[in-house]
Amino acid sequence: MTELISALQTPHALITLSVLGLAVILFITGALAPELTGLLSLGLLLACGVLSPQEALAGFGSPALITLLGLFPVSAALFKSGALDRLRGLIASERIRSPRRLIALMAFVIAPVSGVVPNTPVVASLLPLVENWCHRHGISPSRVLLPLSFSTVLGGTLTLLGSSVNLLVSDISQQLGYGSFELFTFTLISLPIWLVGALYLVLAPRSLLPDRGNDLDDLSPQRSGYCTEVTIPDTSELVGRSLLNSRLQRRFDVDVLEIQRGGERLLPPLADRRLEAGDHLLLRVTRDDLLRLQQDHTVQLTTQGQNAGSSLNTSQVSGQKTVEVLLPAGSTLAGASLRELRFRQRHNATVLALRRGQETVQERLGQVVLREGDVLLLQAPFDSIRGLQASNDLLVLDRLEDDLPTVGRKPVAVSIAIAMLLLPTITPIPLVAAVLLAMVSVVATGCLRLGELQRSIRLDVILLLGSLTSFSVALQTTGLADALAAGVQQWLNGWPTYYALVAIFLGTTLLTQVMSNAASVALLAPVAVQLAPALGLSPFALLITVLFGASQSFLTPVGYQTNLMVFGPGRYRFLDVTRYGLGLTLIMTALIPALILWHYG
Repeated sequence: MTELISALQTPHALITLSVLGLAVILFITGALAPELTGLLSLGLLLACGVLSPQEALAGFGSPALITLLGLFPVSAALFKSGALDRLRGLIASERIRSPRRLIALMAFVIAPVSGVVPNTPVVASLLPLVENWCHRHGISPSRVLLPLSFSTVLGGTLTLLGSSVNLLVSDISQQLGYGSFELFTFTLISLPIWLVGALYLVLAPRSLLPDRGNDLDDLSPQRSGYCTEVTIPDTSELVGRSLLNSRLQRRFDVDVLEIQRGGERLLPPLADRRLEAGDHLLLRVTRDDLLRLQQDHTVQLTTQGQNAGSSLNTSQVSGQKTVEVLLPAGSTLAGASLRELRFRQRHNATVLALRRGQETVQERLGQVVLREGDVLLLQAPFDSIRGLQASNDLLVLDRLEDDLPTVGRKPVAVSIAIAMLLLPTITPIPLVAAVLLAMVSVVATGCLRLGELQRSIRLDVILLLGSLTSFSVALQTTGLADALAAGVQQWLNGWPTYYALVAIFLGTTLLTQVMSNAASVALLAPVAVQLAPALGLSPFALLITVLFGASQSFLTPVGYQTNLMVFGPGRYRFLDVTRYGLGLTLIMTALIPALILWHYG
């Protein structure tokens, strides 16, 4: 505590601590997108003179960030070439007949793929296939989708390229003077972690995963509890009829949740209510029936207040495509309604319906406040959907025609990826050079078009990681890292080294559940590395402890992007993730510090 008080005597330390506190609040509350929070913090540290422009902006030119930038197009080329088709074929094969076999396939075969390519597109690509498998075998998706997410998280630490967090820690290590990580620096540690984690996923009691339905129709990927809104036009044959005897109930599989008539809300039971022209009906409906409803002239799908309450009819949708999009973690659309966002004008896309896990939306769609994890059914021109694919606020879950595999390029794309991994391993060529050469090669060989290369680069990740390295520099230059480390060291005084590593790992893991894992690493790595001399360990041991603590996110849906991606389709509840992930978290908390001591002790 004395060291911290002494460090706070300087204005720059006080400013850094204030900016740090503000950033933590913004990261936790989500009031700003993570990348904007990072840029705001960087700007404040620059404006207040804590860092020089060279120090603050060094992260944007770091080899780790350039490596990540080049990795995005290479990964996109692998997906576009159909390099994952073999995995897709394995999921669809007749040999995979039980949930345990499917989970074993995910844990032992799909997980290692995430050590080379980002796990988010892996999950997005395989999610529809797993849902179809569940439909064919009469098994609830909630039995298998969470293991899919956890498998890719476990595989993400197998190599340096498996996660942006790995590259961020490598960058921080270089800035602190300890040198950057090699491609397989922590693979000897991560291999047993992956194998033990995979065994847990396969052997964990089935009771830990909920069963959210056994009806085959309910398990169809098309039946996902969409909520939408329709209007009864003046010319509709439904006018004057009751719902019970209406064509709407006989022809379509819909549940009428509410009728809104002027300022009045009519709630169930509604079967004997007579419909009037201008009534707004809130429906729960399957995707197939929703698209059939769109072609029916007895009702009109409304545009949810996106364009002055106008309706959508068949003549307006010719030449348009219907796709599902997900609001990922960190989406700036979360917290606002479609009306407030002026969604239709902003994205040139009409929201037909909304799906929110098992929750039934009881509001008009224009007034529903969007949340992370919501799935929207959109109708838009092809070019607008292409624009959405480049957006960081929405993740397009459907595959477009131009995204279909270019099978003839598969051997070329796979060869380029293998060469990218081998060059820095067996030659003096740096990893960043190998990745940049691979990026150019996938375009030169036709595996990826130039426009697709530009769309594949996640600008939000680049901005976040580039700006967060300024925290590490500021904590070092102001002496706060040393002071905070002294406080932690005093608290850990007398603890065995193993238990000290357990505390650091667990603290990082818990912080990652409420903040982005990149932010957790940027804040904790400079402090943790100062503990190395007192614990008698290499600085790499502490850096890798923080890295694994930030990467093993198994406790909450928002702990990792892929957890959120499967949350809605699996119809999970918040505590479902905690119940299934708690045992794995405890195993990792005991195992990872022991492996780090074995490797570095």
